[in-house]
Amino acid sequence: MNNTIDPNNLIEGKDFYYTPEGYKCFTEKYHLKRGYCCKSGCRHCAYGYDKKTGEIKKPDVQIADIQTKKSENPISENPKIQNKMTFKEQIQQGIPNELPKVKPYETEINHAPKRKEILSDAEQKLALQNALRYFEPKHHAILLPEFKEELEKYGRIYMYRFRPDYEMKARPVSEYPGKSEQAKAIMLMIQNNLDYAVAQHPHELITYGGNGAVFQNWAQYLLTMQYLSEMTDEQTLTMYSGHPMGLYPSHKDAPRVVVTNGMVIPNYSKPDDWEKMNALGVSQYGQMTAGSYMYIGPQGIVHGTTITVLNGFRKIKKSPKGGLFVTSGLGGMSGAQPKAGNIAGCVTVCAEVNPKITHIRHSQGWINEVVEDINELVPRVKKALENKEVVSIAYLGNIVDVWEKFDTENLHIDLGSDQTSLHNPWAGGYYPIGFTFEESNEMMANNPSKFKEEVQKTLRRHTDAINKHTAKGTYFFDYGNAFLLEASRAGAAIMAENGIDFKYPSYVQDIMGPMCFDYGFGPFRWVCASGKPEDLAKTDKIACDVLEEMMKNSPEEIQQQMADNIQWIKGAQENKLVVGSQARILYADAEGRIKIAEAFNQAIANGEIDTVILGRDHHDVSGTDSPYRETSNIYDGSRFTADMAIQNVIGDSFRGATWVSIHNGGGVGWGEVINGGFGMVLDGSKEASRRLASMLFWDVNNGISRRNWARNEGAIFAIKRAMETQPLLKVTIPNIVEDHLFEK
Repeated sequence: MNNTIDPNNLIEGKDFYYTPEGYKCFTEKYHLKRGYCCKSGCRHCAYGYDKKTGEIKKPDVQIADIQTKKSENPISENPKIQNKMTFKEQIQQGIPNELPKVKPYETEINHAPKRKEILSDAEQKLALQNALRYFEPKHHAILLPEFKEELEKYGRIYMYRFRPDYEMKARPVSEYPGKSEQAKAIMLMIQNNLDYAVAQHPHELITYGGNGAVFQNWAQYLLTMQYLSEMTDEQTLTMYSGHPMGLYPSHKDAPRVVVTNGMVIPNYSKPDDWEKMNALGVSQYGQMTAGSYMYIGPQGIVHGTTITVLNGFRKIKKSPKGGLFVTSGLGGMSGAQPKAGNIAGCVTVCAEVNPKITHIRHSQGWINEVVEDINELVPRVKKALENKEVVSIAYLGNIVDVWEKFDTENLHIDLGSDQTSLHNPWAGGYYPIGFTFEESNEMMANNPSKFKEEVQKTLRRHTDAINKHTAKGTYFFDYGNAFLLEASRAGAAIMAENGIDFKYPSYVQDIMGPMCFDYGFGPFRWVCASGKPEDLAKTDKIACDVLEEMMKNSPEEIQQQMADNIQWIKGAQENKLVVGSQARILYADAEGRIKIAEAFNQAIANGEIDTVILGRDHHDVSGTDSPYRETSNIYDGSRFTADMAIQNVIGDSFRGATWVSIHNGGGVGWGEVINGGFGMVLDGSKEASRRLASMLFWDVNNGISRRNWARNEGAIFAIKRAMETQPLLKVTIPNIVEDHLFEK
């Protein structure tokens, strides 16, 4: 019998336990109580499911029969067809000829919230027509009512029935079918983005940020994987917002895949435009590395946040030891903040309204302590500061309580920020004060106008409390989550005296931009395609050796950046941040990226390690035009232009990238940013060596050139240095106008 289990009433120790890495692991007793096999290769599967063969080895265990709607259509559904196929055969099959069995809606999975009802009756019909065009007409009579129900119930058509039976994870690249090793590597990266341990809403194909999608539906996933398994190195697959348009003839130096996400006409780039286009199945919000197949789990944001906190304390000329960092948000990427605070060495207080995610982060070791009473929080923080503890404390409650209470208690905050998902303020990204978590969720669903009113009221109050602290010397920065933007839209006292700028900088504007991006340092990353931890350890050592050798002769201007990254890579294994694929991130400039990549390629050629996949976050020197984040330290009036991101993806594509992507939206919201990324496969060949040198040099120096033209001092230094090392590079240098001339 198929039992409905309340996920809120599971008993730790009986129904589940937490692994040393912090993952929730369900017991055999739970699986029996649930009543069916999910075929995900669970550690304590009660049904003897074999991931290699797809067969259930314990037929005597009664698995629930899922009741499906019957149709007069004589075309039968085939519940066993995929179970008899190998993993490679299922990939090569693509969309199955016969319908797979309807899958149960698994309540223990973290699902996306119901989306806004925005389509007219005619548009709902169009959305269904759009969805059904993936399937042969003989299946339409069965699928039409099913997809209609999904659209009404969830606001989107995800095609849950077509979710694969095999375990979703990054496999060793050798386990993928195909004619192209580059295409196999892309399949690995796609599956990593949808791994249950990595993705926020895996069944809705959303990796992070609440709406950062890899695909819009499961048909797109199946068809894309099939195309990748069929293509050669003389073809290119084009991806239109999750939809695989097709394979086209190209050549070996062309990208294997070109991805676009959310690229709409500018006048149709408002939030409701996205809601409508996404519901119609014609566009998607790819965030940054979600839609570009380059997400590597939490370590990317941990590293970036650690560098931000370290440089924040340097900016105020204070050691992190005995310093206080106050922020909010523990869900998704924001959960990295307390871990980063610990690595930086300060006292961190992070507020979160969601009890579930708070206790999960605590059980995972991402936070050290949880305090639920604001009156207990103050003495605990004072004691931690007095003893110069390195500790992260989660306050289970609204962040406004913390700012206001610390003000009345005269508790000094050194660094303050916010990392709630304010790019998505009306759908759970930010919660109003004065309501419980449950009350807020109910208001969000049933009285959205009231919810918006309360959120904006809270933003005004939040800003007022921050202003009181900054008047006492607190250094506050926006963490790129659109806090300043949404506070200004709410009418908060957040604007500077000129009425144009914000009172406070973004972290890129004041920290990452002038200290890292202007010098070409950004989030370079790699994935070991073998899936072997020992390969990752070898690449860590190779990268560390390269950086230490470079630092011996690096100029004084970048010595601190070099030292920070050497310290990071040396502690990477100890911090145990790998989730999903065997991946690593560090901040490096063009010279560092090229030398590290070349050392990897040589190690592959020597047989020391297997294939390596290079990439980066879109949040980088050149990849993103975002006026309130990545390009917020551009002061020549061009920060609202997007030439840099577009030039970057075009330049990467003909200089050797294995795949490229360009997106509308990411981090700060749809219509607020244009961002792009790349992936590059290293196979130890001379061709790979040629490509990496050409593409990585451009990928960084394009952004430095633009920052140089904006008269950023660090970028002028960096691009002049780049021209000295590469005689074919010639960049226009700005002439600086003396201010006194304008006084006349």
